Parts: sequence; C-alpha cells; structure tokens
Amino acid sequence: MDLHIIDKAIKLDLRQFAAPTVWMRRDLFQLLVAVVLSQHTSDKNAMRAFENLERRLTAVTPERLASLPEGDLAEVIKTAGMQRARAKRLKALAASFLELEITPEKLAEMGVERARALLLSLPGVGPKTADVVLVNLGLPTFPVDTHIARIAKRWGVDGGYGAVSKWFMERVPPDKYLEVHLKLIQFGREICTARKPKCGVCPVSEKCPSRA
Repeated sequence: MDLHIIDKAIKLDLRQFAAPTVWMRRDLFQLLVAVVLSQHTSDKNAMRAFENLERRLTAVTPERLASLPEGDLAEVIKTAGMQRARAKRLKALAASFLELEITPEKLAEMGVERARALLLSLPGVGPKTADVVLVNLGLPTFPVDTHIARIAKRWGVDGGYGAVSKWFMERVPPDKYLEVHLKLIQFGREICTARKPKCGVCPVSEKCPSRA
C-alpha cells in the first residue's frame, strides 16, 4: 500500500486531535492527562473534559489535580465517559508524576525503549498511550489506535499492536511518523470508516484488498 498517496490526499486538521492540541503548550503532564482522557472515547469528548478540568483547576498541574477530591474530578471529566475509572487513574498518575519528576528532556535523554518503559510504569498508561506521548515529543514511535488497526486489517497487515506499528514504521520516514499517524486516523474517520467505508472516494481503493 502506498502511504505516500494517503499523506498527499488527507489535509490534516490538528483541531480534531486532543494530544497534539494540548502539547502545543509543551506541558508533559497536560499531554498525559489529555491522552488518558482520550482513551476509548472521541478526541472531541476528551478535549471537552480537559477544558472542563482546566476551568476547575485554573491550571492542570499534578499538584492541583492530586488535591482535587476524586468524586469532584469524576464529575468534571464526565464528558469523556467512564469518569470514575478515569478519575482514579488520573489521581494515581498525578501522584506518580510528582514522585518521579518526569520531564520531556528526561524522556528524550533516555531513548525510546527506556522512555516507553518508564511511561508504561505509570498508572493508566498502556502501549498506545505511551507511544502517543512519545511521538508527540518527537521520538520515533508509531501509535496504533482503533482506526489504524482497522485500516491495517483491511490492507491485509496481520499481527497485534507491535507488528502493525512496525509495519508502518518500516514504510514511513521517522520525521513523518506523527503526521502520518494523525492523517491515518483522519482517513479512518472520514473515508475508511468502520461501517460503510467510502471506497468510491478512497485514494488507495484500487490497491486495497478489501475494496467493497
């Protein structure tokens, strides 16, 4: 599959994505909070929850989040869904963040594998969440969300998370990982949808083995 065609065909709209939007502020904790809020929900819902949290705390810092009662936190972030579970994760994340004093510079110095291992040790952080954080920091990872996993399957790419991530990393220049990752998500939302994919307007439909 020619990813260059996808790259050229999709006009990226960063406003659709919680993580890069929040990372424009260059605050690692806020980036982590945004990514946790976006787990198993839409970026739109995650941003609404993040903005509600920001209004409540004035500034989303580990200190202020840690001091907010769990019940109040759950109420503030309820637009993201699963608010009780998310509130527990975010409270634990804030406590760990304060203890470990993680910075973007520290993660960059550690290198991808050690940085990923550190992130995976944090509450509520799995492989995709860790990779989303790292790729937004400019480190060479390729996160695989539900849209990308679906697209890969339709293209005949077999395997679990690691195999799919590796497949894309072998075909995309490292300096384009984040951009192509986001464009594939947008492609999955707009064209290669879960139900009734728009194969008639798909720029790579002629090469797709799953074309309807």
